[in-house]
Amino acid sequence: QVQLVESGGGLVQPGGSLRLSCAASGNIFSSYTMGWYRQAPGKERELVTWIPLSGNTIYADSVKGRFTISRDNAKNTLYLQMSSLKPEDTAIYYCNLDIWERHVVAHRYWGHGTQVTVSS
Repeated sequence: QVQLVESGGGLVQPGGSLRLSCAASGNIFSSYTMGWYRQAPGKERELVTWIPLSGNTIYADSVKGRFTISRDNAKNTLYLQMSSLKPEDTAIYYCNLDIWERHVVAHRYWGHGTQVTVSS
């Protein structure tokens, strides 16, 4: 089992910044990827950003140039630096970890989510 614990959400004014963290613990071994998703009220969960096993990091068009994902492998921690926040960024942000085996996702884990509210 893998546990993901997010932190860093809160209320911020438009144009402000926040940094989310996601600490992973448990049986993490072999190949795994991590990313951030979000779900706004009345909408489906969507990908925000994701670090693949190889290749370039993926960002949703709506956050390119404003959000930056990073990963500290030694600490098994994922970060999301969010800048120039907009009201439409308001959502619950979820940390995701996928364990890959033979080129497919064998196990998928989610954090409990952290609320980000952008409002004046």
